[in-house]
Amino acid sequence: MTVYLFIFLLILAALLGAPLFTVIIVAAMLGFSTLGIDLIAIPIEIYRIADTPILLALPLFAVAGYILGESRTSSRLVRLTRAFLGWMPASLCIISFIICALFTAFTGASGVTIIALGALLFPALTQSGYPENFSLGLVTTSGSLGLLLPPSLPLILYGIIAQQMGSGPDVTFEDLFLAGLFPAMLMIIILSVYSILANRSVMIQRTAFSMKEALSAVRESIWELPLPFFVLGGIYSGVFAVSEAAAVTALYALVVEVLIYREIPLAHLPRILRDAMIMVGGILVILGVSLAFTNYLIDMEAPMKLFRLCQTVVTSKLVFLVLLNLFLLILGAILDIFSAIIIMVPLILPVAVSYGVHPVHLGIIFLANMQIGYCTPPVGVNLFIASYRFSTPITTIYRAALPFIAVLFAAVLVITYWPWLTMVLLG
Repeated sequence: MTVYLFIFLLILAALLGAPLFTVIIVAAMLGFSTLGIDLIAIPIEIYRIADTPILLALPLFAVAGYILGESRTSSRLVRLTRAFLGWMPASLCIISFIICALFTAFTGASGVTIIALGALLFPALTQSGYPENFSLGLVTTSGSLGLLLPPSLPLILYGIIAQQMGSGPDVTFEDLFLAGLFPAMLMIIILSVYSILANRSVMIQRTAFSMKEALSAVRESIWELPLPFFVLGGIYSGVFAVSEAAAVTALYALVVEVLIYREIPLAHLPRILRDAMIMVGGILVILGVSLAFTNYLIDMEAPMKLFRLCQTVVTSKLVFLVLLNLFLLILGAILDIFSAIIIMVPLILPVAVSYGVHPVHLGIIFLANMQIGYCTPPVGVNLFIASYRFSTPITTIYRAALPFIAVLFAAVLVITYWPWLTMVLLG
């Protein structure tokens, strides 16, 4: 009875705002104590994470993202894509989807994308003739598009946990980076088609293609164009490991934005580095204690018990995936993506593998649902960020976001039930 009361108090503490890592570590300590396992297991698990070489990629990519977020990179990317795509129907919408996806992939935070790009994209959309509600929904839901693209921090974090779990086929970061490309493209394409159809009766300004403007935009952003090649080209050519690519990306972003463009004063670097490390430090603390708790769950055979429970209710892989989608959508609306990955992947992964879901495919399904969860009423975090950023009532943001959420959910269903889209590039 005392144990159940303690668990209830832990859940209550979490709901009242207690730091997540304290709730997890207390739960781990309680679990190990009930099993008679020495609590030295907890620092051993934390050290096991510290000894993971790929972990270096997290802070390095975070630093690169924070540096790019502080610079005028977003303005240059908007100008570049507009110069080449401005002649297309709904061109500014397509540009917005692409830029938001790339920006989120490098910064690792969809809220940052809404804040950084919202001031550029929302006025540009409304001035070009797009309805205000449509523009609000587009910017709000586009903020999380890049979570499936390398070097997205949630993608890397999922890979770290999947490797530690060791359930099913091996998961490599190279496979995860490739697996997310087509699903991310599918989301952008479906959203673009919806934008064209939704505005077919609206007079929208287009920009005629100009070679002079295109060359000028390329010259302006010439130093930032190589960044994706460091991540993808460097890794898949065998020149860089993932952690080495992260180091090169961080150094290159630092040199370009501080010394070449000179948009970030040297005096601001300590603050930027501090902000990046606070975010990464929070992830690592939760990750360390969560793996200790995961070890306890494995010792008490929680994944197997969960699987046996699922078997009594869920009779097929298809039904399992339906329930998984619904669960992840709700989870994404109430929990930030890093905590969701750290807490839930160790439980879900073994069960999903037992139903024949490849761990790489599960990772893309997981992140795609989390991406929608950011924008799902009533508590999706991007909704509140957009409400604050554009000084708009939250109910208006709800109504504006719902059509885009429906379109994204259709894309998630394709990603979930057509694994070829995720796995084809893996060979």
